[in-house]
Amino acid sequence: MSDRPRRPGRGRAAVLLLLAAALTGLTALVPWLTVETVTVLGEPRTVTVAGSSAAPSLVAVTLVLLAAAGAAALVGRAGRWVVVGVVALAGALVVVDGVGVLRSPGSAAAPSVADELGVERVVEDVAVSAWPWVAVVVGVLVVLLAVWLARASASWAVGRRHEGASTTVPAGGAAPAPLDERDQWDALTRGDDPTDAPDGPGRQGP
Repeated sequence: MSDRPRRPGRGRAAVLLLLAAALTGLTALVPWLTVETVTVLGEPRTVTVAGSSAAPSLVAVTLVLLAAAGAAALVGRAGRWVVVGVVALAGALVVVDGVGVLRSPGSAAAPSVADELGVERVVEDVAVSAWPWVAVVVGVLVVLLAVWLARASASWAVGRRHEGASTTVPAGGAAPAPLDERDQWDALTRGDDPTDAPDGPGRQGP
């Protein structure tokens, strides 16, 4: 019965991380900048710059958050801090990239304009959509999610340790309930041997 309050916590963390990855991926796909320019022949050209081009790190952050969602279901006491740190850094990177585009949209649009026209030029007339602001908000939410993970994951590690202690044979002599694969994996990540039963049926007392 001790699994009931713990596993939903891990599941909730995984769902929130998947949602954060989806939001970050969305901001990478939509247009951030629009540039009105002309080709070398004087023809007008409109260049649209997606979030993945204006802030290339968004794609990497999306993949990192997806990996963190999977890791949240498996990590132990030490591993949870790795997940928390990675998620916090990912959120901070999204904020930095969003702010950077807002502060200098011409510099962010220049590589895409050069690819479109075949020549490099100074980009000045840039229309900025609301998506860089959305990305900043998403990044802040991801950082807050990391703070929540730091607090919520503490109970996961404690629950596993208590569960390991509850597998000893009670005074009445009843055999302990067998560990499932997830319990055995968590025991191994803590450095314990899940098959080692100090007072098990196969051992003789002193």
